[in-house]
Amino acid sequence: MISKRLYSMVGPSLSKIKNKNLIKTQAFVNGKWINSSNGETFEVSDPALYPKKESQLATVQSMSEDDYKDAIQDAQKSFQTFKKTTGRERSTLLYNLYKLMHENKEDLAKLVVLENGKPYADALGEVVYAASFFQWFAEEAPRVASDLIPSANPGTQILAIRQPIGVCGILTPWNFPLAMITRKLGAAIAAGCTTVIKPASETPLAALAMAQLSEEAGFAPGVINILPSHESSKVGKLICEDPIIKKVSFTGSTKVGKILMDQSSSTLKKLSTELGGNAPFIVFEDSNLEKAVAGAIASKFRSSGQTCICANRIFVHESIYDEFTSEFVSKLEKDVKLGNGLDEGVTHGPLIHDRSMQKVREHIEDALNKGAKLLLGGDKRPDLGENFHDLTVLGDVTPEMLIFNEETFGPVAPIIKFSSEEEVVKLANDTPVGLAGYFYTQDYARLFRVAEALEVGMVGANTALISECALPFGGVKESGFGREGSKFGVEDYTIIKGVVVGGIE
Repeated sequence: MISKRLYSMVGPSLSKIKNKNLIKTQAFVNGKWINSSNGETFEVSDPALYPKKESQLATVQSMSEDDYKDAIQDAQKSFQTFKKTTGRERSTLLYNLYKLMHENKEDLAKLVVLENGKPYADALGEVVYAASFFQWFAEEAPRVASDLIPSANPGTQILAIRQPIGVCGILTPWNFPLAMITRKLGAAIAAGCTTVIKPASETPLAALAMAQLSEEAGFAPGVINILPSHESSKVGKLICEDPIIKKVSFTGSTKVGKILMDQSSSTLKKLSTELGGNAPFIVFEDSNLEKAVAGAIASKFRSSGQTCICANRIFVHESIYDEFTSEFVSKLEKDVKLGNGLDEGVTHGPLIHDRSMQKVREHIEDALNKGAKLLLGGDKRPDLGENFHDLTVLGDVTPEMLIFNEETFGPVAPIIKFSSEEEVVKLANDTPVGLAGYFYTQDYARLFRVAEALEVGMVGANTALISECALPFGGVKESGFGREGSKFGVEDYTIIKGVVVGGIE
């Protein structure tokens, strides 16, 4: 049953959630559900319905800086015990959480749709993807091993012991409310760390539901602490500067990442960041056109273009430019349905808020004023809601336009002609960021050549779907550093201690 008090804190849309235990509006700290010490709250709204009254989903506790300091102390106390658990014990906990996420995947997906706006099929895919990190790191936890290194000195041996780094601060964005947490949390738990997590203020409900599942999975109090807050900058500064926290993991913009890096320098704590991108998507003249078109649509317009690895600049060889753009537009006209993510047949949902809409409009208007051609869409869709915008295709885009140089994070596909491999690689790399890049070709010599030449952390060659738990996820240049997922994912949550053992003769 759900209490009368909680009913007063949530809107009618959350009646769609069958498991009422997943509906949480408080913080989860040291194994308890608590209110903010200063009484502050904030509203969470459905972007598909905003600004209508029925868009209100919940009134959520906004935890204060003092609340975070208490949570960090609790996590530190819990770490003293949790670091001594075996890899197999931590594996069991992670696998329990993996199973619970699957058992509740429909409700978790609905929560993601309601607070994020993405279509249900995308949200369900995110839940499965998010859970996969718990499965992956459940399998990695028993394999966090130390090394024996032969010494140059007779009679001694060198041990390189891998140990958990300590309390970890995790700061996540709104576009993947679950997966951006699990990709970090799974690795931290596998290593033996405890965590203090701040979910995005736009999307705290799915994160708090996962906290409920972590309690059911058997985690000890203080291992996983999730505190919603609308004071993102203050909380980020506190987490970065608190000497108890030994590692911070952040996914978000390059601008904020630089601020957090500066703040973390005060304690020289370990930092990993996954920041902004400006992903090139290159279609060479020898590409399988049908697959390239499908890949470009999937990469560019997933979640209405609101993912960090979305194609942001689509480069098409001049010899197939007309054919590609014709097929690209035709397929979008036929297959796209904008609307509320819980409605039948909807393929694309709203933007998250008005700031995103403003950037989309700015990029479109700037491009058209500088000579780009509108091939599809181009308009806001107030008939659907304040945050809806047409999926838009712009042709004849050039490097002078904002959309070529900035990450749009919205449903706008700029298409650029190129004439040679050398030219397009240079254009693709002409950006200070380097998260992901994509290209299509049937020339396997070119495949390896271009994959090595692109200045990005991840490459999709003849595929637009690169995200999975086995991938070392991360960027280069101003897209950040560190890798999440994969066999490398645990490394950022550990330290290596060298031990020289003598008397072995």
